[in-house]
Amino acid sequence: METKTLVQNIMKTKMSGIPEEVKLHGKRSLFNWMGVAIGASQHPSVDMVLGLKEDINSAEQVSIFGRTEKVDLLLGSLINGMSSHIFDYDDTHLDTIHHPSGPVAPVVLALAEKFNLTGEQVLHAFILGCEAELRIANAVYPSHYHLGYHITSSTGVFGAAVAADILLELGEEQMIWALGIAGTQSFGLREMFGTMTKPFHPGKAAQNGLMAALLAKKNFTSSTEVLEAKRGFANVLAPEHDLSKVNVNWGGQWELLKNAFKPYACGIVLHPSIDACIALGKQMKAGDVERIELTVNPYVLELTGKPTPPTGLAGKFSIYHTGAVAFLEGDAAEAQYTDGKVIDPAVVEFRSKISPKVDASVKEEEVYATAFLKDGSTVEHVVKHATGSIENPMTDEDLARKFNNLTHPIIGAEQANKLRTAMYAIDEKRDLSELIELTKAYSEKVIN
Repeated sequence: METKTLVQNIMKTKMSGIPEEVKLHGKRSLFNWMGVAIGASQHPSVDMVLGLKEDINSAEQVSIFGRTEKVDLLLGSLINGMSSHIFDYDDTHLDTIHHPSGPVAPVVLALAEKFNLTGEQVLHAFILGCEAELRIANAVYPSHYHLGYHITSSTGVFGAAVAADILLELGEEQMIWALGIAGTQSFGLREMFGTMTKPFHPGKAAQNGLMAALLAKKNFTSSTEVLEAKRGFANVLAPEHDLSKVNVNWGGQWELLKNAFKPYACGIVLHPSIDACIALGKQMKAGDVERIELTVNPYVLELTGKPTPPTGLAGKFSIYHTGAVAFLEGDAAEAQYTDGKVIDPAVVEFRSKISPKVDASVKEEEVYATAFLKDGSTVEHVVKHATGSIENPMTDEDLARKFNNLTHPIIGAEQANKLRTAMYAIDEKRDLSELIELTKAYSEKVIN
């Protein structure tokens, strides 16, 4: 009954019943998402997928944020969802390593543009879509993730479908079918991390979830027990699961409030090490360092153990590269993950000094760093909660600075400032036409 109960819970949750703090965090999530989507909009992989527009004769229905082109609903959801994950700079639900906005935001904004919906409708659907996918993620994590599934896309498809269901005003039976159609399209393999296919995952989840809702609205039938059936999502894709987590204390606890924002453009598991290496870099010169030992949770090295990343994207999954740039440059933003940066002689030399050490007693959000200097002395630095975590969150000013850095080269400072104001007032908008216009790039191809 978990699937039906989830649908009933969603349908009874009106905007008036959502706490103000959840609404505000929903706006912050959308704002952060828009920044990273625009920031990566000129990436070559976006050009590649956008190149399909002519091949498939895509209708001009919705906008690609950070660009001037328009495409159809489904292709737009794919591209905007993909661009928001390219820099690995998007939000993270730390309990499940899930990036909730990526599969949901492209869908609600595409439907809003296509059907002239209000900002309040968009925010309502976005919040509930994220809440649904995060609860499903809770139910199957970590078993599902450890099997090798990219949980952002494999459970994000449900969030995309739920958000679309709400905006398309599906009935209960149709919404149940939509979840079934979405669930059978659940996909995403962690093998793809470090390649263009990783950000393709949340985009495809957005596209698949939207397709599920569009089909269900036409009474396209599916299983009514996609989550709990013997051959359904949980039993097939998660050897260990607890589906009671999907509906527990609905309306009393909000998983969206656990959604954290990244100060660094890489996987969240590296952020404690980045904080530590930045701190050490402020205290000593690179030439004085013999090695830097980073004691981390085993999961960190499992994900980021690439000693010689060949590309900038692969560098995001290298504790060696990441530790080196954090120490040398005091940051781990997108500028530290270019193809040129991973072959920079100074970075290559210093990353050989990064020495990760695994300790199962160390939590995923922790790092114990020790710099061993050539004079025989040592300097230690401990991080219990990285910058950007729920316990040590980014402020609104931090988010604005990140947003500006990502968007100013694409849409300019004036538009970016107006867009920031519009995103935080999205629930007051009768339609989103002016907001969407502010996302347009200066020209079809911005030279960064």
